[in-house]
Amino acid sequence: MSGGGTLSELKQLGIVGGGQMAQALLGGAVKSGILKVADVLVAEPDASRRTVLQEQFPGLQTVDDAEKLAERCARLLLAVKPQVLRAIGSDIGRWLPPERLVISIAAGVSLDELCNLLKTRQVIRVMPNTPCLVGAGASAMAATAEVNADDLQWTEQLLQSMGMVVRVPDSLMHAVTGLSGSGPAYLYLVIEALSDGGVASGLPRATALQLAAQTVWGAAQMVMQSGRHPGELKDQVTSPGGTTIAGLQVLEQRAIRSALIDAVCQAARRSKELSSPNS
Repeated sequence: MSGGGTLSELKQLGIVGGGQMAQALLGGAVKSGILKVADVLVAEPDASRRTVLQEQFPGLQTVDDAEKLAERCARLLLAVKPQVLRAIGSDIGRWLPPERLVISIAAGVSLDELCNLLKTRQVIRVMPNTPCLVGAGASAMAATAEVNADDLQWTEQLLQSMGMVVRVPDSLMHAVTGLSGSGPAYLYLVIEALSDGGVASGLPRATALQLAAQTVWGAAQMVMQSGRHPGELKDQVTSPGGTTIAGLQVLEQRAIRSALIDAVCQAARRSKELSSPNS
């Protein structure tokens, strides 16, 4: 390979940005065996963040800027905020050998914009969400047609180390943002409200919160593991004239279903608005 040595001489992954998402991804990849700490190089300007990463991953090599990082790594992960990526993207593009894969987790930066910034077509865009920090993420990925099957599979395995991942067209990333990107906040609100209901009914706050969070997690596991439609699972716990149907009746009267649908759609529309570099 040109521009920085053969594959055997390169680090497997270079990460631009050492924030929490990069830390979570690196932790998942190392724990699952996809990467070894020695195979990674991180560029992070904040000395305190570099210290945090080196304490968690002994032996991790870090640098204070991204210059020449692309020439030293077989693949590059851009784990920076959109405004930072737009500021440094053209510089990275000048350093980037044409065959290098670039993976971006910058929200709202489309594949077309990434390709224009980086002057390459070897690009994968990823939309992770914050539960990736605890290994329970829901990520989506979109790739240009030029990315080969090995790089697609490798990236998919990398993301699976901190949760689950689906492949979607880049045009659907705004919908992904509205659903799984913003969705944890909706569910935190649900957990808080369920907990408040438990307190109003006499439970201690700590007990109510624990029960509410576990109930949401358990219901999600039932959907994922059973493969059944959530409506079917709902019917299984809804006895005629019982407590559950009484509660569901209130939720339908208050239009919670419509409110959640509208929340996802509005967040997706806002994601599209914010995707403009001038927004």
